[in-house]
Amino acid sequence: MRATHRSPDVLVVGAGLAGLVCAHDLLRSGLDVWVVEGSDGVGGRMRSDRHEGFVIDRGFQVLNTSYPQVRARLPLRDLRLRPFTPGVLVHTERGRLRFGDPTREPRRLAGMLPGRLAPVRDVLALGLMSARDMLGPVRALKRAEDRTTRTALAAAGFSERFVEEFFRPFLSGVFLEDELETSSRFFHLVWRSMLRGTLCLPARGIGAVPARLDDALPTGTVLLETPVERLTDSGVLLVSGREIAARAVVVATGPAAAGTLLPGLGVPPYRVVTTYFHVCGSSPLTEPTLLTDSRRRFLNTCVLSEVVPGYAPEGHCLVETSALGPDIPGREALVRKALAEVYATDTGGWDLLTVRTVPQALPAMPPPQPLSRTTRLGAGRYVCGDHRATGSVQGAMASGARAARELLSDLGR
Repeated sequence: MRATHRSPDVLVVGAGLAGLVCAHDLLRSGLDVWVVEGSDGVGGRMRSDRHEGFVIDRGFQVLNTSYPQVRARLPLRDLRLRPFTPGVLVHTERGRLRFGDPTREPRRLAGMLPGRLAPVRDVLALGLMSARDMLGPVRALKRAEDRTTRTALAAAGFSERFVEEFFRPFLSGVFLEDELETSSRFFHLVWRSMLRGTLCLPARGIGAVPARLDDALPTGTVLLETPVERLTDSGVLLVSGREIAARAVVVATGPAAAGTLLPGLGVPPYRVVTTYFHVCGSSPLTEPTLLTDSRRRFLNTCVLSEVVPGYAPEGHCLVETSALGPDIPGREALVRKALAEVYATDTGGWDLLTVRTVPQALPAMPPPQPLSRTTRLGAGRYVCGDHRATGSVQGAMASGARAARELLSDLGR
């Protein structure tokens, strides 16, 4: 615990990605910064737990190595990243189809030939869109007309069948919505990042990402189990009754807490996702690949222990399956039945290890979607998080960095 006889220059409320990044940049500028966090650990929604010998992330999450903030701030080698297969398997009425990246796996090229996976128009449209998004200037994507992703895909020349068979089930797991109503600008930026980077999981779980940011801060910067009751004219009042004064306060909590601490703050609606973790004796898919369902009975599923063997004890396999919305009675049985079909195996003997519901997993991002918004709210008051940018690791970290820049500018630093 910090000494109580002095106050920091800046108080950051919340030790998620945005708050940790903001604190790092402010400390580097020479300011004295404290981070107060109400829970018992850093990371916010990006945390991992140990449960009966398994690594359980709080909802299915991945790390994209192409995000600029990730590349700039994280020593990726230290995280011991394990990659997913570059591509996705889709369970369809035609059987299981593999949509891969032939530039990374040339042996998959034959499966992408027109007529085998999709009609000629769709293969050509996919190649043209991917080349433009991957190789073109990023500013062109940011300045493009913003519309829904569904509208943009139709304009790019994709058939309705291809959209329903591939894009809709795959992107439902990315945006946590199944109508393709997300901003097309954000979609193209995400598509670019997937083509240029690799989707991975750290060996110790996704919580290793915020833990690494925390490790880079001076000892004692983050005060855990220190919930804030409200903001005051001079700083914050803790639930414990202690008041901490500071020249500036940055609210970097989740959206619900931010709205409570900052009355009148506009917060977008958030998507709810539930992840089921099943344990089985043998792997139903012996590769680290995401599997989606064209009938959209779930968002995606994968054998996590195929991606990172350390997620499960020896002799066990860990299967995650995410679905939109909260956990309701009978839903796990329906998910289990769907998994039996898509994995072509008997799931009756699988054990349900645990269920994780994230009520505010991602912000809704319909067009027009600002890719970043100011963090300034008034004299000495700032707010950052993915709800001020885009629903992604990149968005949260970039918002924290912007809060630090704007605060330092206001202080004349």
